Amino acid sequence: MLKTNRRRFLQTAVLAAGVASLPAPAILRANDTKSKLNVACIGVGGMGNYSVQNVKGENIVALCDVDRKTLDNVSQHFPTAEKFSDFRKMLDKFDGKLDAVTVGTPDHNHASASVAAMKRGIHCYTEKPLAHDINEVRTMIEISKAKKLQTQMGIQIHADQNFRRVVELIQAKAIGTVTEVHVWVDKAWGNRPIPAGEFVKPDTLDWDVWLGPVAERPYNPCYAPANWRCYWAFGNGTLGDMACHHVDLPFWTLGLRHPTTIEATGPKVDPECCPVGLQVKYEFPKTDKHEALTLTWYDHKLRPQLLKEPGMPAWGDGVLFVGTEGMLLADYGKYRLLPEGKFADYKKPPETIPRSVGHHREWLNAIKNGGTTLCNFDYSGTMTETVLLGTVAYRVGKKIKWDPVNLKTDDNDANNLISIPRRKGWEL
Repeated sequence: MLKTNRRRFLQTAVLAAGVASLPAPAILRANDTKSKLNVACIGVGGMGNYSVQNVKGENIVALCDVDRKTLDNVSQHFPTAEKFSDFRKMLDKFDGKLDAVTVGTPDHNHASASVAAMKRGIHCYTEKPLAHDINEVRTMIEISKAKKLQTQMGIQIHADQNFRRVVELIQAKAIGTVTEVHVWVDKAWGNRPIPAGEFVKPDTLDWDVWLGPVAERPYNPCYAPANWRCYWAFGNGTLGDMACHHVDLPFWTLGLRHPTTIEATGPKVDPECCPVGLQVKYEFPKTDKHEALTLTWYDHKLRPQLLKEPGMPAWGDGVLFVGTEGMLLADYGKYRLLPEGKFADYKKPPETIPRSVGHHREWLNAIKNGGTTLCNFDYSGTMTETVLLGTVAYRVGKKIKWDPVNLKTDDNDANNLISIPRRKGWEL
């Protein structure tokens, strides 16, 4: 425990000293929303390309992806943008010339790319979950604050109208005081044994950069391009993939921060593969924003028992708020106040949360004009830490207590999972 505390103290001290000496953000544009930012996009396939499309109104000066085929396909629409397979080389080439980056790599490279950019004073948009382990997340939070950067995590549903209406209802005490929250998704990233044998790496893939901070291993098609989420080395299963989207709603609505205890149940722990069918219970202490409450996560076919009670509507993935005066059931696009008969004549509170200009646009406007973003790294990072604590509790097989100040638990095995070893040359 003492070694962990001392190591964390030294890391934080070195980080603070290093960040304080770094230059200010590269280019300070005039406070004019018509002024274009110099943007580089790291990871341009899948959700990375979604970011490219949402920032293409700015000046995209560089595109980076480890797969040449993906890179060439996207770059044909941006003929003046320089192409890279290694974001480190890209950042060196454009040092002092970038305003912002988007990061849409697999989870295990989120922190590597984001930290490298932020250390140069570059504003950062990073896909969810913010990082692969809890220490990476905290490092990203600390750097973004020290450099006073505009940041945003990619949980795009936060910008839609339905979440805003749910926030207003819960905060108006429509269902009284919330005592428990249940969150579930019918998805299954995990339980896929690694195929044995030797495999030929595609010529278009920069495997070394794809691995990033992960220990060297031979190329295997089970990892890239899509199924890396199933393996601890690169992802955190269904919880790592989907929880930040759905847990965002109770975090925003209730002003949640750090849980005090976490316990998880699921199938037998596999050293390589993430589980299918995970249940995690988080306990949150009373604060000035909410009473003490529990939040429980379920994935694959697991569901809260409350959904089986008479009168509960058929529902897909969702969030259920349980209050002293009723319940609220929600998903991305709709919500129900329950029991429906009780709320038939309920007068909804006024709409006080403004319509979003768009998840990426909020971030771009904040860079140009100041202000803040709703999913900045302090908010989204704290949520990501909470999510990842669920995988830690599951992997050690016991209920753990969380100390967010010192970034440690009450269990030595769990503490070893707070910060995952990084390959030489890929230190943050």
